[in-house]
Amino acid sequence: MKKIVGFMLLAVMALVAVPAKSQIKFGIKGGLNISSVHFNEKIVGKDNVTGFNIGPMMEVMAPVMGVGFDAAILYSQKGIGAKGEKDLKNDYIDVPVNLKWKFGLPIIKGYLAAGPYVGFRVGGDKFWDIPGSVGNQLKAKNFNAGLNLGGGVELIKHLQVGFNYALGLTEDYSASKLDLNGKNRGWSITAAILF
Repeated sequence: MKKIVGFMLLAVMALVAVPAKSQIKFGIKGGLNISSVHFNEKIVGKDNVTGFNIGPMMEVMAPVMGVGFDAAILYSQKGIGAKGEKDLKNDYIDVPVNLKWKFGLPIIKGYLAAGPYVGFRVGGDKFWDIPGSVGNQLKAKNFNAGLNLGGGVELIKHLQVGFNYALGLTEDYSASKLDLNGKNRGWSITAAILF
């Protein structure tokens, strides 16, 4: 019993000591979004839409373990590309928070990241006419959330180049008369400069 209590105290002290010696970096992140919307029905023909993302970020890493997290506030464009119609693009403020694991040499390191994100629609098309449907529209919702999965490479501790897949979990578009719901999905290729 004393060994278990001793181990638990040692673990708590290690967790308290890690944030005190953490490496905190701030930076700017930006990149290219390739997004689409996954619908529950195959009524709407859709293509990928290209947009961008940019904004400030923060990274906190434990120096010895190579484990930490990053967070960002990104202005991001997502949407639907419909065949023969105008693209539906929406602008979001996305806030991703990812658990991050770095591995490799000090000059070049690989990293894996995963975590949740939330997004708030701040612009773009609120309503969009569904092709081939008379009197029905898709409505873009003001809030979305999902999961991020990604990885990349860090060069000389200040430049990160990576990719990310965003899996939308909330219904971001709806059409009430058709019981049609859609979720944002997409890939992004990003670069970040950390100071």
